[in-house]
Amino acid sequence: MAISILGLDKNKTEVLVKELNILLANFQVYYQNARGLHWNIKGKNFFELHLKFEEFYTDAQEKVDLIAERILTLQGTPLHTFKEYEALASVPVGKDISNDEQAVKLIVDSLAELLKIERVILELSGEADDEGTNSMMSDFISEQEKTLWMMNAWLG
Repeated sequence: MAISILGLDKNKTEVLVKELNILLANFQVYYQNARGLHWNIKGKNFFELHLKFEEFYTDAQEKVDLIAERILTLQGTPLHTFKEYEALASVPVGKDISNDEQAVKLIVDSLAELLKIERVILELSGEADDEGTNSMMSDFISEQEKTLWMMNAWLG
């Protein structure tokens, strides 16, 4: 078994890098969705949601950086082209959404998809004894679960 500079099984970290790149691609789509919702939201909930979507895209931008840096820490290469993101992303793409309920539903659907990917990575990082990735996924999951609950509560 080949061991990385971090003391982890290289084969397991290669699998983690692949999965983290899938997460990275999906976060990039989620980020762009949140930007578009921030720009295009209309209606009586404009002020509330305009700020909330800015909060989401700012958070997503930070997470994109954390994911890319984790990939580099594991001695991988983070994907960085839209073509690669499109090929890997399963988060739904929102186009020209200005309705408040459709916008919040897109966030809910996106977070649900991100959580599926993060749970796969959490399991793999546990099996690889990769505490750094494991901790990051645990933080992402608990935060997104709370956001998902709140957005579902908003939808009624």
